[in-house]
Amino acid sequence: MSCDTVPAFFQRQPVLPLPVQDWLRKRTDPAVAAPAGREALVWPMVLGAPRLREAHPDGIPERLLMELSAGPLAALGQPDPEEAWKRARAAHPDVAEQGPGGWRPHSAWGRFAPLLSLRTGVALMVLTGLPADERYPFRAGIGLFNACLYHECHDALEPLWAMAEDPLKRRLQGLILLTGGYHHLQLLNPGGMRALWEEALKALGDCGDRLVTPWGAIGVVQALHVTHERLMWLEHGRDDGDLAPLWGLPRPVWEFT
Repeated sequence: MSCDTVPAFFQRQPVLPLPVQDWLRKRTDPAVAAPAGREALVWPMVLGAPRLREAHPDGIPERLLMELSAGPLAALGQPDPEEAWKRARAAHPDVAEQGPGGWRPHSAWGRFAPLLSLRTGVALMVLTGLPADERYPFRAGIGLFNACLYHECHDALEPLWAMAEDPLKRRLQGLILLTGGYHHLQLLNPGGMRALWEEALKALGDCGDRLVTPWGAIGVVQALHVTHERLMWLEHGRDDGDLAPLWGLPRPVWEFT
């Protein structure tokens, strides 16, 4: 994803009900952990697409669902959408339900279908084409951060942090804290973002221009700089609760080097 493109999620985000958050994590956690998990993101992306639902309010005909999912699945190395659909329904019965005219989002997530369609679609775009080896979870986390999917980025990096040893463990913790702060920005929680960003800068402040890991190196200078600017604004900014200036500052980016 281009560093010059402002992603759809670099803005305030709604707080999803806990059951919907759990529904989403059951798809995204496997997808960020291993390449085989990505195909579960295809179905909510297609089923929840607003224009498609408007065109088929009674449900998407199964043949059309197979046609629309074939391309994304093929990009993941899955040539048979019908078999993938069987796997999806067996693993996640709450992915879809039958309507008079075909398949539509299950009631467990249908209320939030447009948002979840976009969110899973962006995640799938980030994850498609990543190296299918030990670098995958780290690359997934970096791509998701740059797409402003901070919650998913956190979930991608946390298992790596849990397995690491210092000093790498402390560096990964810094990335996770930085990510958490931007998630709090999306939720407009100034106390949360400030506390996490301060700890992140401490953890990453002495790693130089790059953070070197077993899975590749990333440039962190830009992200640390724009985060420091936000902390300075929180310390000296307005007291009326208006956080709009924080969105006007540049978006943080981690760059592979």
